Amino acid sequence: MARIVMKFGGTSVADLDRIRNVAGRVKREVEAGHEVAVVVSAMSGVTNQLVKWCQELSPLHDAREYDTVVATGEQVTIGLLAIALQTIGVDARSWQGWQVPIRTDNAHGKARVDTIEGALLIERMKMGQVPVVAGFQGIGPDNRVTTLGRGGSDLSAVAIAAAVKADRCDIYTDVDGVYTTDPRIVPRARKLEKISYEEMLELASVGAKVLQTRSVELAMKQRVRVQVLSSFEDKPGSLVVDEDEIVEQPIVSGIAYSRDEAKVTLRRVPDRPGIAASVFGPLSAANVNVDMIVQNLGADGTTDMTFTLGRTDLPRARDLLEKEQAQIGFEALVADPDVAKISVVGIGMRTHAGVASTMFKTLSEKGINIQVISTSEIKVSVLVAADYTELAVRALHTAYGLDGPEPARRGEG
Repeated sequence: MARIVMKFGGTSVADLDRIRNVAGRVKREVEAGHEVAVVVSAMSGVTNQLVKWCQELSPLHDAREYDTVVATGEQVTIGLLAIALQTIGVDARSWQGWQVPIRTDNAHGKARVDTIEGALLIERMKMGQVPVVAGFQGIGPDNRVTTLGRGGSDLSAVAIAAAVKADRCDIYTDVDGVYTTDPRIVPRARKLEKISYEEMLELASVGAKVLQTRSVELAMKQRVRVQVLSSFEDKPGSLVVDEDEIVEQPIVSGIAYSRDEAKVTLRRVPDRPGIAASVFGPLSAANVNVDMIVQNLGADGTTDMTFTLGRTDLPRARDLLEKEQAQIGFEALVADPDVAKISVVGIGMRTHAGVASTMFKTLSEKGINIQVISTSEIKVSVLVAADYTELAVRALHTAYGLDGPEPARRGEG
């Protein structure tokens, strides 16, 4: 008997038939003798609608009320799934984040999990009951509802798996595993049987939509074995595990992209000590995450400073920086939301040279201009014009030898 946390994303619970399908999958695990807890997202499209309503009322809305609104999507799903499970003879009960409780900090909209008290969930699982827990939400220090950011249900699932000491956390989604890149862009993308926590963390942080970044971070820290698999097909998934479990370590494991980026350039910033702190301090205080940063060589006592951030954070960042313009002393703020970040990831980079040069050469041959570059031990990322996203991904996937066999056409094989 194993203890398993099963997480189902929005497409997996998009309508009542799919919720019934999820209930059937949960019942199979229960009948196999396992202790099961389930974490679910809001039904597909619901959170987007809730966010849209908030933004239409006020682009700079109160983050506490935003959380109150967007957390409701998961509340609907847990109730419906609990009913579906009870209907087919499975003892189940819904749990909101505050009932567990999932305690977070007060960074509304992007809250971080502080603690999860797993005792009550373990008690119910040992009794044979299936807790159905709302993903994406928790409770802050002031007892207000918080949300964990987009994709936060993955984080909820991994955190709950760690809290109840689960043997595995199964993330069910609309893809059947982790691929070398997005199969919708590259039909010859290959599914990976296993991928290391580090590689998955890098891929998630630079745009791969399979798992949320902080969920992988927590899985790595707590050594939670994570399996990504399909809600709609009975196929083996991809395991996210320790690097030691992977026998062959390819130089490059995957190509990721993100269209959710924006580029900000501050023109003619005073070139003096402390200027970076005066720019990025207010952004950090407002929970605006900055990614790639480039500062040009100073001339005539000024410099240009360029950085990237999430596109949805652009209005807030622009507002903050323009209020601080006199104090910082920059001449102009130029924003470009039409950019994409393309990243090459692989633990084999540690021991192989030439990965970056292959990337630059490949993009050059396709006439794609690189605007910003950043690197880590196992990743190289570049910023390009958004129109070139698909071309860049396809070219790099081929350049690193990641292409699998041509997929069979309908009527073949």
